[in-house]
Amino acid sequence: MISRRALRRGKSRVMVGLMGVAVLVAILPLFLILASLVIEGASSLSISFFVNRPAPVGETGGGVAHAILGTLMIVGVASAVGIPLGVAAGIYCSEYRGTRLAWVTRFVADVLNGTPSIVVGLLAWTWVVATQKHFSALAGSIALAFLMVPMVMRTTEELVRLVPDSLREAALALGYPRWRTTLVVVLRTALPGIVTGSLLAVARVAGETAPLLFTALGSEYFSFDMDRPMAALPLVVYKYATGPYPEWHKLAWTASLVLILVVLVLNVAARLATRQRFDRA
Repeated sequence: MISRRALRRGKSRVMVGLMGVAVLVAILPLFLILASLVIEGASSLSISFFVNRPAPVGETGGGVAHAILGTLMIVGVASAVGIPLGVAAGIYCSEYRGTRLAWVTRFVADVLNGTPSIVVGLLAWTWVVATQKHFSALAGSIALAFLMVPMVMRTTEELVRLVPDSLREAALALGYPRWRTTLVVVLRTALPGIVTGSLLAVARVAGETAPLLFTALGSEYFSFDMDRPMAALPLVVYKYATGPYPEWHKLAWTASLVLILVVLVLNVAARLATRQRFDRA
């Protein structure tokens, strides 16, 4: 007869094994994507790829330095707009959670989180591009900021709620007004988690292509003018992957590899920030 203890151990091992298999199946697509990108794109990875513009059609070599610069500028402006708005909205919805405005803001953020990015790009085209009558990197930044705000807001709201009420009460007892308590005590306590959420939001929008197709459009040249079309890594990947030239296909694979590495670095930075936060706690 098998003892009840041995039976429980057997069931436990079976379930742990099934969970391990489920974890492997879940991470397998990521490893397959990384392996494909490394195999196809590593051959064209070189210093010239990061410092040169694309070569003329029919010539080998070239790079995507203009697209890297464009991505940094577009995502940077979007972050400068979207992160402060998202943090401010998240703080309000957490500290004044019972108000009608907080309920409406939370509902709108949830709707925006589920909205396809191409719809956001179409809205940015209608409100900015069609009004200005030309494509621009600024319109692309606005579209990406629309995507960032609800993500940062919901993350900030949940993290601010985790701050103990005793800290608020202590600050209020010392004579701090409520606004100063929120900014100096509550926000400072939740700051590591907010930084983590912001990094994840940046990683999320850095690879968006659909909004930029309707707004930034793309360019073959270096540009520092946010009011004009500008290249970006997702746009370069889309253009080269759908082009008829084998050299373009190689550059598309390499640009995809660089883009996924950027996203991985941002995600790792977010995880490290989270770990440091819990270590301090």
